[in-house]
Amino acid sequence: MVQAPESDIANLVTAHVRDVHDYPQPGVLFKDITPLLGDAEAFGSVVEAMAASFGPVDKVVGIEARGFILAAPVAYETRAGFVPVRKKGKLPSATYSREYDLEYGSAILEVHQDAFQPGDQVLIVDDVLATGGTARATADLVRQAGAEVVGLAVLMELSFLNGRKNIPDLDIRPLLVV
Repeated sequence: MVQAPESDIANLVTAHVRDVHDYPQPGVLFKDITPLLGDAEAFGSVVEAMAASFGPVDKVVGIEARGFILAAPVAYETRAGFVPVRKKGKLPSATYSREYDLEYGSAILEVHQDAFQPGDQVLIVDDVLATGGTARATADLVRQAGAEVVGLAVLMELSFLNGRKNIPDLDIRPLLVV
């Protein structure tokens, strides 16, 4: 595939993501990426754009759950290792954990303590940047494990939730800002 210009990628994301009102609870506008995932050309273009958004990296972190879907192929595309950051109690070995706030609740994320080598260059990948809580917790976990965060690549940024203010130290590169 040929890398599309930024405006083409933003248009592609816009055309393939649907809004679901009041999900998972009243008042929340959920961004459903399944139409994008189901279109091989669109999905491939998005993965390539995310992989190209930063230079070489050692590891790509995917945040549970939709972040896994994007991060694993980005890791493959960049020939980096893939590291899952999961909800509490889902990883089988010793972990670091961090509590964080969502736009509609709170949760705890974990990563294996041995997921990174000291100094690893790590790209965090997720589907949506909302309030920044998930990204902040993930960046903190990566750093706690001795690695360096090079940035955050997201499919879309929900700018009206001001997530950037919670992660001013991260280089954030969304494919679409809404």
